[in-house]
Amino acid sequence: MGWTTAHVPDQSGRTALVTGASAGIGFETARVLAARGAHVVLACRDTGRGRAAAERIDGSTEVVPLDLASLASVRRAAGLVRERYRRLDLLVNNAGVMFPSYRRTEDGFEAHLGVNHLGHFALTGLLLDLMTSVPGSRVVTVASLAHRVGFGRLDEVAARSSTGRRSMTAYGRSKLANLLFARELQHRLAVAGAATVSVAAHPGLSPTALWHGDPPALARPVAAAGMRWLAQPVEAAALPSLRAAVDPAVHGGAYLGPSERFGGRGAPEATRSSRAARSGAERRRLWTLSEELTGVRYVCEPAVLEAPASAAETSSAPAVVVCPVTGARA
Repeated sequence: MGWTTAHVPDQSGRTALVTGASAGIGFETARVLAARGAHVVLACRDTGRGRAAAERIDGSTEVVPLDLASLASVRRAAGLVRERYRRLDLLVNNAGVMFPSYRRTEDGFEAHLGVNHLGHFALTGLLLDLMTSVPGSRVVTVASLAHRVGFGRLDEVAARSSTGRRSMTAYGRSKLANLLFARELQHRLAVAGAATVSVAAHPGLSPTALWHGDPPALARPVAAAGMRWLAQPVEAAALPSLRAAVDPAVHGGAYLGPSERFGGRGAPEATRSSRAARSGAERRRLWTLSEELTGVRYVCEPAVLEAPASAAETSSAPAVVVCPVTGARA
């Protein structure tokens, strides 16, 4: 039998933040974490739906307003979390849009890239110092099989494009950005000697609210056929995110997804991404661009950590943790 919610260890004493937790995969992720004892912050664009979701969860929860299409909202949400919590054990970057009704975000970014990547890049940077000294802490970024069709250069032109609202390529490009971000974050955390790790996951195919947008006409029959043959219930689609968040055997930099039917469904296992998602040069280039576009910069500062576990880990240089420094763009 594959990995299921029965494998989720006790989460008592831990605090988790899940974006887009009012429905779908985000809700299931939050529900299971709370049921295992975690205090879960539901970060939702629609706080009314967020509160309704929290009432359906058996456990400790709180709702924080977060609109990833607005960097001002991202900063306000991060500020609220920082006021209320001294530490964060889990950050699950789950929320996303596909074929949205609007073309650009409040800050003028192409909608898919602005919400799915840039909003989460900023949020993670603004909260990361609550995590880096917390043993077992993790950042989980939810990607997609669609990252394989994310053709085209990830640059400022694409980020500010007014086209792509109904483009699977634009959606795929944002999901490719998710994977590049997750891997570059892991690299930087590892170099810094932080306690936090970065992991990515994808849910396969599931009939979530993402499909309620306005897809291109040619994509509709393909999507319908795929849903009939490959899709799995939302409860199963949340398992990769949950395993990425809590399984102690999952290492930093891992990418998890369903193991059957071309990754569309099945138990969550380690999976392989496209070659483009593994490019170190593209990771670094996207990181620099994301800092410039969001005004959120991740900076390493020296800090003394606990003594190394073995002589092999000893170094004359001090250990460091990642401490994000932020500033609004002019």
